[in-house]
Amino acid sequence: MKKLLSSIILGASVLALAACGGDDDTLKVGASNTPHAVILEKVKPILEEQGIELEIATYTDYVLPNQDLENGDIDANYFQHIPYFEAQKADFDYDFANAGGIHIEPIGVYSKKYKSLEELPEGATILLSNSVADHGRMLSLLEAQGLITLADGIDKTKAETKDIVDNPKNFVFDANTAAELLVQMYENEEGDAVLINSNFAIDNGINPLEDSIAIESSESPYVNIIAVKSGEEDSKEIKALVDALRSKEIQDFILEEWGGSVVPVSGE
Repeated sequence: MKKLLSSIILGASVLALAACGGDDDTLKVGASNTPHAVILEKVKPILEEQGIELEIATYTDYVLPNQDLENGDIDANYFQHIPYFEAQKADFDYDFANAGGIHIEPIGVYSKKYKSLEELPEGATILLSNSVADHGRMLSLLEAQGLITLADGIDKTKAETKDIVDNPKNFVFDANTAAELLVQMYENEEGDAVLINSNFAIDNGINPLEDSIAIESSESPYVNIIAVKSGEEDSKEIKALVDALRSKEIQDFILEEWGGSVVPVSGE
């Protein structure tokens, strides 16, 4: 009987240790549906070869992924660019770290009514995201296209509509729509032009390169990153994830899958 009990206890201990080991090598990452979750699916086999199981949790908004990272419901997230990441840390006192930049999604200007920026009429209504963290990026695109001028000396990643000092065609800027609803506004022909983040455009069958009337340069500083809690950026699993995402195999996949509307980066 003693031998039988010892065997049962030993077997249970082995199973418990095996279970713990499996948990240690499971990485749960929160991501936007497109392109982030699609890219992560391609990364799964690469991580499996290293004994890491990648679990993907998908999101359709820009708030919950950071809340869930803070709460420990996920180990990392992959959906946000650096200025938004920094703004979220400042606003909510998140103790997060940037584990590495992966790609850029050039933002675009879309219109159902006009085929070019030049056709936009006097007093046209331009729809922007209600996320202030997006405004600097959107306004910088409009400035680069010669439609407005922003004040000298400001940090343009933090620019707001109040920083516009020259608006020759007296455009009206409406920033009351959630980023994920801008596609619907575009499809409903609301406003005269709509600025839409590429992940939402792609997720709804819109090709940023073909359907936009203007698009952000691929030199944009708005790199999408892997975000983790501070101290986790050097963990084995996170380093393996970032290395896999930056591999030639995945970079080639990104370019082939989205034809330049999603652009991989190799640096921080």
